[in-house]
This record gives sequence, C-alpha cells and structure tokens, in this order.
Amino acid sequence: MEVEHVAPEGPDVAPVEEEPLFTNLDIFLFSLIVGLLIYWFLSRKKTEETIPEFKRLTPRETSFIEKMKKTNRNMVVFYGSQTGTAEEFCGRLSKDAQRYGMRGMSADPEEYDMSELPRLAEIDNSLAVFCMATYGEGDPTDNAQDFYDWMQENDEDLKGVNFAVFGLGNKTYEHFNAMGKYTDKRLEELGGKRIYDLGMGDDDGNLEEDFVSWKEQFWPAVCEHFGVEATGDDTSIRQYELVVPTDINMNKVYTGEMGRLKSFETQKPPFDAKNPYLATVAVNRQLNQSGDRHLMHIELDISGSKIRYDSGDHVAVYPVNDVSIVNRIGQILDADLDTVISLNNLDEESNKKHPFPCPTTYRTALTHYLDITNPPRTNVLFELAQYATDPKDQDTLRKMASASPEGKGLYQSWVLDAQRNILAVLEDMPSLHPTIDHLCELLPRLQARYYSIASSGKVYPTMVSICAVVVEFQTSTGRTFNGVATNWLKNKVVVTDNGHKATVPMYVRKSQFRLPFKASNPVVMIGPGTGIAPFMGFLQERGWMKEQGKDVGETILYFGCRRRNEDFLYQQELEEFEKAGVLTQLNVAFSRDQEGKVTHHTKPLSAPHYVRVHVSSTTTKFVCFFSFPRETCSNCSSGNNVSDKITCIH
Repeated sequence: MEVEHVAPEGPDVAPVEEEPLFTNLDIFLFSLIVGLLIYWFLSRKKTEETIPEFKRLTPRETSFIEKMKKTNRNMVVFYGSQTGTAEEFCGRLSKDAQRYGMRGMSADPEEYDMSELPRLAEIDNSLAVFCMATYGEGDPTDNAQDFYDWMQENDEDLKGVNFAVFGLGNKTYEHFNAMGKYTDKRLEELGGKRIYDLGMGDDDGNLEEDFVSWKEQFWPAVCEHFGVEATGDDTSIRQYELVVPTDINMNKVYTGEMGRLKSFETQKPPFDAKNPYLATVAVNRQLNQSGDRHLMHIELDISGSKIRYDSGDHVAVYPVNDVSIVNRIGQILDADLDTVISLNNLDEESNKKHPFPCPTTYRTALTHYLDITNPPRTNVLFELAQYATDPKDQDTLRKMASASPEGKGLYQSWVLDAQRNILAVLEDMPSLHPTIDHLCELLPRLQARYYSIASSGKVYPTMVSICAVVVEFQTSTGRTFNGVATNWLKNKVVVTDNGHKATVPMYVRKSQFRLPFKASNPVVMIGPGTGIAPFMGFLQERGWMKEQGKDVGETILYFGCRRRNEDFLYQQELEEFEKAGVLTQLNVAFSRDQEGKVTHHTKPLSAPHYVRVHVSSTTTKFVCFFSFPRETCSNCSSGNNVSDKITCIH
C-alpha cells in the first residue's frame, strides 16, 4: 500500500524532503551478498556434479587388476626399491615373462591400490611376484611402506592368488632380508599359494649371482605350475624405441632434472627424491692430516629450503658421472652425444614412459641419469652380446650371463673382481659395438647416494654435514676406479673460478637411528672411521641439551681409525666435547700405530647398527649404537643379565 506524505501546514514549516527506502550503500551491499550467494550456489553445484566423476575415475587409475585385464597381462611384478636395484630386477622379470609363456608388467606398489591383490584370482593363470628390498633396521623401502602397512593391518583372503618373492638385503645387518621374509610369510598366512621358494639376495656377497640363480629355477617352476612352455627365444627384446625429434624446443629438453622440467632453475618445496634441493657447498675440508686416503667434511647450506632434519637422518645426494668417461663412451660408439633423443616405452599402457627423463641428449643421459661406473649386470652383457662381431666375444658375454658355474666364475673374475665398468668392457672387447640408444636403455639408473648426517638439526638447522672417505683404488686391469659420488663431492670447491658457488642436488631421508627419548639415558656409541658421522650429530645434540640445563646421561664413545697422527677424525671437536663433559668417556684405538695391523673386524659396513646393551639385573638399559655384525661379538654367547658388565650385544 502506498502512503502519501502530507506536509504540516503553517507559514514557518518547510516542506519535508522524502528519504529513499535504500541508500546507495545498501544497494551495493545487497548486490554483493546476492552475487556471493549465486556464486556459492553455482560452485557447490559444479563440485557436486564433478565428485561422482572423480570417484569413478580414481579406482581405475590405481587398479592394477583392471590394467592387467585391459592389456591382457597375467603376471605382475611389484618392487620395493630404495636404490633402484629391486626395480631393475623387477623390470628384468617382467621383460623375460614372454619367453616363458607369461605376459608381465612391472608395478610400483605405491602407485596402485594393493587392497586389490585378492582380485588377482579373477585372472586365469595369474601370478604376482614381489622383489622386496629391506632398508635400515629391517624396514620396508619408502615406496613399499603402504603395502607393508596393508599386510600388517588386513586379513584379506588371498585364496587363488599365486605368488613368489625375491628379497634383497645384506647379511651383515641384524634384520637380514626382513621385508622379503615378512612378505613371503604373510602372503602365505593370508591364503596365497607360493609357487617357488623365497629368494634371498645378499648385497654383502654377490647380489647379482643370487638373483640369477634364483631366476634360473623360478622360471621352470612357473612353467610347471601353469603348464606352459618356454619359447626358447633368446633374441633381444627392446622395451623402448628411439625417437629423434625433428622440431626441437630446447626449453623442453631435460638437462639433469630428476622430475619436473626446469626444477633446478625454479626451486619449489617440498624437496624429495623427485625434486631435490640445490644446496650450496659452504665448507669442503680434508679431515685427515696425511696418508693415502682423502677423508672429507662437507657442509651444505639449506637456508630457505624449509628442509628439517634430526640427528641420525640421512642426506641423499645426486652425483654426476666423470666427463672423461662419458666422452670416451661416445668416442668408441661413434655417437654425437649432443643429439636430442627420446626413448619411448613400446608398451603404451605402462606407467613408465621413459627409462629416464626425456627428451634429453645422450650426453645428459650418460652424465646424470645412467650408471656407467659400476660393473654392468649380467642381463646387460647378455643383451650386448648380439653386437659383438667376434664369435668368441659373443660366447664369452653370453656365458657370463648364464647361471652355469663356469659362467658365474667368469663373471666374478672378469667383471666384478676386475671392477670393469661398461667403458672397460667396450675397451677390452673391440668387436663389441652396440648402438648407443640400446646401451642407454640397458644401463641402470644412476642412483642417489646416502650419507649419515654428521650434524644436529637443533644446533645447525640451516646446515647439513657429510663425513665421507673418497673411494679410489687401482684395479687388476691397471685402471683407477673412482667412486662416483665421493670423487664428485671432493671436487666441489666452495667458490668456482668464475665466482659461482658450487651446488649439490640433495634431500633428507628420515631414519629410525635416534638418540633415546630421555636425555638422562646413558648412551654408548661405537663408530670406527667415517662411521663416526652420525655420532657427531648426537654429541652436538647432547651438548645442546646440556647447555639447556637438561640432565644428560653418560655418553661413551669408542672410536678407532688407522693412525692417530693421520686420521683421528674430528680430534679437536671430540676432545672439546670431553673437556666440556658432554663425552663422559672418549675411548680411541688406532689399528696401525704399532707393529702389525690390529683389528677385530675386517668387514666394513655401510652404516652403524642399533643395539641395546643390558647392564646388571636391573631394568636400566644403555641404548647403544654398534657398527659390527652380531655374529662377530664374543659377548653374545653370554647370559642376558650378568651384573655390572655388558653381557649381550645383539
């Protein structure tokens, strides 16, 4: 209803101006609110419409069962790999499958829904093989952690699922092949059918020989179980095809990045194996005063990276191959190393589209992506044999790739004992002239190298320290073998001649190697040589705790090297820790300071062990870090609780 406004009468009364119902501000706010409501409603409707599609697509993307059905595969090989070896073995098994009446695919358990494993029974004559490496103290590798958790937490029925397991480990560690053993045992407990015995590779011995021997017996067992026959076809099977782009955009060519293109130019956290951080080398100094070895202490600046680490963690660095080896390979193979190429997987359904980041150049592949320094594995020699024009060379290469005792012995002496890398093989067999693209397909990936961090993240949050010995020795062929990473790190000067600061691609991997939760717990640390690295971080942290006024328990260090006046690593720092009371006892021993070498253990380990030492009959425990295998300890035969002495180290 409209209301008429009537002005009051009278000579002195001015007419009243009519006020609008809404001001401009009211109209603006109202319009804004209505607009936001409409936007919210439409956005919500759009989200609701897309959610079902997302849910519908996700299982298909992570379903190895659907992928096997779609591509007509009946064998899947999963790998738990930290350094790439298990992944390489997995690829070899899946590639060999067609020679034995099977159709295989390689799979990363991290990329698939492993709860679908019971569905494998839906595929006729199907088989799941697991190449599982053990990492650290019996732990699964990073990419197998979810699968390990699934096995622990679920009681799925695996009836009708055929499986086989090959484990990769190192017998000098207490939990030798723990992941392989657990996978094999657990799959059987869940109702799976083991078609061949658990294989256990030992990296302390000859891992390649262990795998080849297991594989030679595994395939006949597969043929017998499924009633199939080996084709007998030993011809080379290419997995990738060479593509040489004609229209090249150099901005889209990989130059050494591990994952994202141009990731080294535009660094973005978080930093991990596929996205390493380019840390600046702040310190690179030699630790030993003399001697024929070079022991080094390197500090990497991680300021601004948001990388955090704890004492006992590992730093992974991506090394670069020696330029002279790369150039020599190119020379022998008459290859233009600067040719831009791409190796594309012939299996279009495979998740692994390339063996390394592509497109790239041969030079980049041989420098950053391929392992050209370590002795080639037997499968590489087998594939290369076809390129030898001398029949004797062909026979020699194929023999070394076989599982015969004679072949194993020849491979051990000619390749492993002589430390022949791929360049040495090419030089010592002049008739061998493979195509460079096939060689690049066959060579394994150059892996990151792991080092125990020699500093504390609480004391040095912006710096990661490495303590390492440079690997360099003469081989029986008269060549010099140089460790890839240590020699590369050794030459990382803090500032180059052109004024640029040296950098190292790196990331931090968490470890289970830790100080006790309570600072008051006593600690015994035993670390010979560069095995002292993590203990430097522990000592820094114990010192920091002491400065904070915390009650820090006894800290005892047993350290030894060759000669006191040559390689008493961190002597000044250790003596200062002892003077400050951070180190309760500093016990040192030097094996060559007297006439005749003195040592209790001749087999070095790559990392210290974690053990507990029980003291007296009370519940008090030393948390101890020990660097030798249990079987070499004379105390292990003692009882568990004899008063006032260390009675058992295990």
